[in-house]
Amino acid sequence: MQSGWTLSPKVAARFDTVGFDPRGVGESTAIKCGLDELTAKNPVLPKDSGEFRQLLAYNRALGRSCDRITGPLASRSDTRGVVRDMDAIRAALGDKKLTYYGVSYGTLMGQQYAEAYPDRVRALVLDSNMDHSIRSTWEFLKTETQATQELFEQFTGWCDRTPSCALHDQDVSAVVAGLYARAERGELGTPDDRLDPMAFVGLISQNFYGPTWGKLAKSLVDLRDGKPAEASFGKDDIPIPNPFNSIFCSDWRLPVTSYPQLDSYRRALARVSPDLHFSPLGWSAAAGCAGWPSPVRNPQHPLSVRPGVPMLMLNSRYDPATPYGWAVRASQQSGAPLLTYEGWGHGAYFKKSQCVTDAADAFLIDGTSPGRGKHCPAVEPSVQSRMDGVRPPATQLY
Repeated sequence: MQSGWTLSPKVAARFDTVGFDPRGVGESTAIKCGLDELTAKNPVLPKDSGEFRQLLAYNRALGRSCDRITGPLASRSDTRGVVRDMDAIRAALGDKKLTYYGVSYGTLMGQQYAEAYPDRVRALVLDSNMDHSIRSTWEFLKTETQATQELFEQFTGWCDRTPSCALHDQDVSAVVAGLYARAERGELGTPDDRLDPMAFVGLISQNFYGPTWGKLAKSLVDLRDGKPAEASFGKDDIPIPNPFNSIFCSDWRLPVTSYPQLDSYRRALARVSPDLHFSPLGWSAAAGCAGWPSPVRNPQHPLSVRPGVPMLMLNSRYDPATPYGWAVRASQQSGAPLLTYEGWGHGAYFKKSQCVTDAADAFLIDGTSPGRGKHCPAVEPSVQSRMDGVRPPATQLY
């Protein structure tokens, strides 16, 4: 397991922990796509109909290159296929029933395993939950953007109450607005290292995962003072495109058919999030599926789990990737209890909350449920996370 993403000593003592790379990523047979297609110009925030057509062409060419180089696997890496793989692993290990901890996109695997194999579940702990019942592109974009804006407001509140914040006693919203305007004009960063709006907002939002708010505040000051993006955020933090459209676009039907439609979404999202304007994760996911050539093999549907399947959901109240409302709906649809961590970040189990750890461990080890309506208090970011400074694993979609 990647450093910072480890289960507790109690769980490690009770179980032989087996991790796996889902089909298409990591050390499993990887989805490989053409380098030329991957690095071609991709106007993910198109400014007109011409750039929208270029976005569609980019996605089509990239998808076809994945199919050409990888073969049939590229279009058969949806979550239902991964669920069958999970059951094959369970059987190969000789376990009659599955004990599983899944975080982020791994929650969709756990949810759909519970749908497909309810009699083979011993205990599922699903942390930072997907809501695969979202039907419309707008609802997907809106909920992701609301979560991003909420995290930004929590960050500004932290700066207000924390003297060590590099932007303490300053108007953080005004600072970000000025930087965003420079990004829109193509003036943010240095001539050799420009940040467009997508890159700028992405660099902010990735610091919501831990969260790493102290680092974010200093980075914003550095950018305001004219330092290059690499100096302010660190070279390893600059997002690199990954060909995971093959997986995400096989699980989600999020139609975007015209530039006016996409432009109307962007304008509406700027009202939802007046500071950051959109969720870079949500927008990239939806825009990345526009024109994708492979079929949606596992389209959205309400979660339907037979009553009595032993499942516990966890979620941070303020999560930049899997909004809290997603977990609420998944819990309501499945009947599984939801434990709410009242703090910040992605992966509630990794926030040094003894309350969360104890509840999740008890469920995994002996099936003891915390019951419905369990809430765990927030732990301040300065002391909170086993994964502070550690980004999600490179093979993780969310």
